[in-house]
Amino acid sequence: MWFNPIMIWLLKSPLHFFVSKNMMLINFTGRKSGNQYTIPVNYLQDGDTLYTTSWRERTWWRNLRDGKVVSLRLRGENVEATPEVTESDERVAALLSTYFQLAPNMARYFEVGLDPEGQPLPDDISTAAKTRIIVQFKTQ
Repeated sequence: MWFNPIMIWLLKSPLHFFVSKNMMLINFTGRKSGNQYTIPVNYLQDGDTLYTTSWRERTWWRNLRDGKVVSLRLRGENVEATPEVTESDERVAALLSTYFQLAPNMARYFEVGLDPEGQPLPDDISTAAKTRIIVQFKTQ
């Protein structure tokens, strides 16, 4: 994507604070190529766990399936973390429920409606889970 190099530069710069509240960099090694990659992603944090999502058809997250420690650029600091990729529809749906409880405003980006109490609609979550994966990062 055209904006990735800009976001990478910004997140590595002293100006990271403009975007690092909800964006971070993931540095990982390609499983087939052995090349180093750096990608910017949105995240949510709950304690020592960071959550990010991706469309299933994207491929970058497949490099994290092995659970090897990766480097994150998180709020201007380099942090090591262990990724866990979740792909099953049922488990993704459960994690999306947690995700939307942490940030209900994110539901609209996933086309998930909220009930009158502000809780995500289960049928919408199930639909969203069919097109997404979730990666959880446990920080070291």
